[in-house]
Amino acid sequence: MPPGTVYRGRVNRFQVVPAAYVLLLEHGPEGTADRVLLSYRRGTGYMDEHWAVGAAGHVEAGESVLAAAVREAREELGVELCASDLEPLTVMHRTAGNGDPIDERVDFFFAARTWTGDPARREPHKSAAVEWFPLDDLPSPVVPHELKVLTHLGEGAVPAVTLAGF
Repeated sequence: MPPGTVYRGRVNRFQVVPAAYVLLLEHGPEGTADRVLLSYRRGTGYMDEHWAVGAAGHVEAGESVLAAAVREAREELGVELCASDLEPLTVMHRTAGNGDPIDERVDFFFAARTWTGDPARREPHKSAAVEWFPLDDLPSPVVPHELKVLTHLGEGAVPAVTLAGF
């Protein structure tokens, strides 16, 4: 039943899958752009052979989006973050436009400039590499919806809410 359809007096509500994204950022050498840590996806079944935000994943049942961001950074990059150090960048509402609930998303993007540990590839079955890139010289290809946020960040103006697929 399509979202918004009334059935037995109840509305079939639009449902989304929430995810947390953590952009590890560091200042570039003097006079250069900030750098972001990206991961080269491989073996995931989604956007393989694309560069992507270093740590990202679904929010699990009973978990806050902040806890998910901290967990994903630990699992995927081996770094410890404090939730209070996460800087909200944007919330992205995106759709593939096919009506499949798995393709209806709300993504919470955070920046982190402080962490403990050395970021490294911790899930070799899901990525082939992690590397630092200047925001003004990103590799190609980058996962399209993530590139949208990275481009805004590089331009210095990330909107509070970002749309993709609408």
